[in-house]
Amino acid sequence: MRLLYTPPERPKMMSKLFTIAKNTFIETLRQPVYAIIIIAALLLFFISPSLTMYTMSDDNKLLRELGLSTLFIASLFIAIFAASGAVAEEIENKTILTVLSKPVQRPIFILAKFLGVVGAVAMAHYICTIALIMAIRHGVLESVNDTNDWTVIGSAGVVIGLAIILSAFFNYAYDWKTTSTAMVLLAGLGTIAITFLVFIDRDWKFNPANNKINAVDLYGSVLLFLAAVIIAALAVALSTRFNIVVTLSACVGIFLLGLVSDWAFGGLAKSHLWAKICYFVLPNLQIFWISDAIYEGSTVPFKYILISASYALCYTAGILAFAVALFQRRQVG
Repeated sequence: MRLLYTPPERPKMMSKLFTIAKNTFIETLRQPVYAIIIIAALLLFFISPSLTMYTMSDDNKLLRELGLSTLFIASLFIAIFAASGAVAEEIENKTILTVLSKPVQRPIFILAKFLGVVGAVAMAHYICTIALIMAIRHGVLESVNDTNDWTVIGSAGVVIGLAIILSAFFNYAYDWKTTSTAMVLLAGLGTIAITFLVFIDRDWKFNPANNKINAVDLYGSVLLFLAAVIIAALAVALSTRFNIVVTLSACVGIFLLGLVSDWAFGGLAKSHLWAKICYFVLPNLQIFWISDAIYEGSTVPFKYILISASYALCYTAGILAFAVALFQRRQVG
């Protein structure tokens, strides 16, 4: 009788993959820019109801679009900053020599770095999504008779206050990094708060039917996260060959071109080869933006989410394969 067994190399490979991804995730959370971008986004979510209360159209629609725009920019810049330094910094500091001498295969190293960055981006995106839902739930005060939603304000205040107090305590008692601990606490406490707001209305009564949480906004958040994953893969690929400054500049340029891909290259793709190449090579980030659905009051079919996710998965896989090819012959010594 033959016994099935797992080759010993596979568990070791997965262990190395998990270890590098975990270290990358923790290092990204500890970067000051990570906390700065999240705090800046939270402040924008906090003041967004005031910024959108003087429009000539539906203020709450503008609030949702402004919130999604803030979420989009925050997640993309975290992805760019985190991924661009994930490989480039290790090459510049020569710490990559220690990692590759374990030995760690280069494809495993690239994949692990990408997964670690995506994990950090996912946490930041999740925290900002909770803040976005809270801002939309509060809404815009459209007249002097409107009152603040103190259920939302109180829940947000408790989350932020506890995160600050507990992170300071853990830093004092266990020497944990204050900023990274605060981000993890924001994610955990924010989950409890948003669950509370799903069931409790502005009058502090159990009323799930009036929680003002729209599925379109949740779908929009998922789509924007897919866009951030694509940018993270591009940043990892570019950082295998270029320094942080060049990688950041290139990612910002690709991000801007991706937003106007249909307008800049779509029409010319039929008659110009260069436009056709640019149209298919550059990521079309416009498909992850649902501004039209918000203003028209239409729904976003779940099928559209699946199609967009398939596009993001295929594009990300292609970019990671390209990143492995670029890094395979890179001299790191």
